[in-house]
Amino acid sequence: MGAVLEVQDTGIRFGGLVALEGVNVTVPEWEIVGLIGPNGAGKTTLFNCIMGAYTANTGKIIYRGRDISLLPTHRRTALGIGRTFQNIGLVRGLSVLENFMVAQHSRIGYGAWGALIGVPRSFAEERKLKRNALEVLDFIGLAHLADSQLDGLPYGTLKLIEVGTVLATDPDLLLLDEPSSGMGPDEAHEFGERLLTLRQTLNLTVLMIEHHVPLVVNVCDYVYVLNFGKVLTEGKPQAVRNHPEVVAAYLGGEVTADESASQEEPAGVTA
Repeated sequence: MGAVLEVQDTGIRFGGLVALEGVNVTVPEWEIVGLIGPNGAGKTTLFNCIMGAYTANTGKIIYRGRDISLLPTHRRTALGIGRTFQNIGLVRGLSVLENFMVAQHSRIGYGAWGALIGVPRSFAEERKLKRNALEVLDFIGLAHLADSQLDGLPYGTLKLIEVGTVLATDPDLLLLDEPSSGMGPDEAHEFGERLLTLRQTLNLTVLMIEHHVPLVVNVCDYVYVLNFGKVLTEGKPQAVRNHPEVVAAYLGGEVTADESASQEEPAGVTA
């Protein structure tokens, strides 16, 4: 099983600040890979490099064997990379269904002029986008909210809607930036179960920034820990959670191996 995404020796500076240095991350096909670490560790910066919002100073971003380091963001999206954001990236003035249709704009097969004059092809494309949007909404269990406005919906529901809008673009690599942010423990658990179902049903590959450690342990096949812009450690979720350097990075101070073995869960863990 090959790698869908390879981040090779990637580094980026902002003036005198080193945000990432020598980062190597591999995301194998059909796996869910977690990316954790304290606030300011460089996790979202890494996502921005993967998506082309930032151009790294060193290293390469390889997608399915192709170097995409210099491709613009829209080209990377067209290749099959979808992304959610820490702050919900939905259009508040539109309904749930309308947000799903807007998300699919890159798949529209007609130009602006065709949309303005209402050529038959534009009508057919709109029907196709609407049908696809409704299918995704039904698949994630939110079809009953299709005509609802976003205002007033629970935060956890909005996060799931955002994931759905990305799924509507038919990605095969999904980048999730703190998907359980704002959710309670039960909501986060339910989201994790749904993510596992989506992975199995849609053959998705996922790279996920997450602060909720139980969710990471329950759904991730492999985990990388970033700290001060470098990979602190990597491995299976349970081993990473109990790694003494990981505990120290989250809680401060030094933790011995014996202490880490008896460590329950680091309190106050953030992504």
